Amino acid sequence: MKAISYSSYGGADVLEYGERPDPKIGPDTVLVKVRAAAVNPVDRVAREGHLDAVLDAVFPVIPGWDVSGVVVQPGAAVDEFAVGDEVIGYVREDFLSRGTFAEYVAAPVRTLARKPLSLSFEEAAGLPLAGLTAYQVLYRSLHIGSGDTVLVHAAAGGVGSFAVQIARHTGCRVIGTASERNHDHLRQLGAEPVAYGEGLADRLRALAPDGIDAAFDTVGGEALRVSAETLAPDGRLASIVDDEVFSYGGKYAFVRPDAKDLAHLAELAERGIISVHVDRVFPLAEAAEAHRLNAEGRTRGKIVVTVDWDAQEG
Repeated sequence: MKAISYSSYGGADVLEYGERPDPKIGPDTVLVKVRAAAVNPVDRVAREGHLDAVLDAVFPVIPGWDVSGVVVQPGAAVDEFAVGDEVIGYVREDFLSRGTFAEYVAAPVRTLARKPLSLSFEEAAGLPLAGLTAYQVLYRSLHIGSGDTVLVHAAAGGVGSFAVQIARHTGCRVIGTASERNHDHLRQLGAEPVAYGEGLADRLRALAPDGIDAAFDTVGGEALRVSAETLAPDGRLASIVDDEVFSYGGKYAFVRPDAKDLAHLAELAERGIISVHVDRVFPLAEAAEAHRLNAEGRTRGKIVVTVDWDAQEG
């Protein structure tokens, strides 16, 4: 099969497009014919070796954890999915090796849910990792509820845009930080936009004089400090990027595959409650360029890589 892989840690230049062996299918996995795979900031973190302390790398590594595609072979113990089912997945295992930037991926059933029919394969690929991150942090770490004032940093990005939509659906007031070019987009999602930079704490206090009930940090550093400073007396704080959050009494969160959570997200998408904004689409052979663009950190929504099966099969 065609795939993107790397044989050593490094920058985007270590990514190579070429042939890799088809994955083997274990009893609890299904073979998914990949239609699209989304790029996430963690892909760069893993590729550069920053997860080496917690995840073994079996080189060559095929990157990517997000996928949308079609089941072509269920494992011997699988009865949740059948041939032809359209699925989405956050296909993370406890090692780096067989990712989603390939024509096929072997996906454990615990990582999969049925694809929302209302989403294209490109849109659906952008939902799992970022959507699950937002969902799990908001409900499990921040325990948001109706009436809360929620602060979301980088609210126009992949995780942030889902967090805005989920919090609004829960009945929260949402304040989102973003560059000014994304403020109209945030308003459309239901958030009150606020600009980054000097004076952010004062702008937040003006918007929420009684303090922030729940702050979701996706940036770290100064954004985390300002979040802690502007919390309400009983406010909650969580970060997905900066373990300094512990010093402020907050929680550090790392998303986990969860089929039930993913199915619920798919249902919200099917009902039109959350949408997926795809910023750019690249063919699989150009995945390295997709990685480079994602590393710039200026994306609105998701960057997606696709496998053009129609061209191959035609």
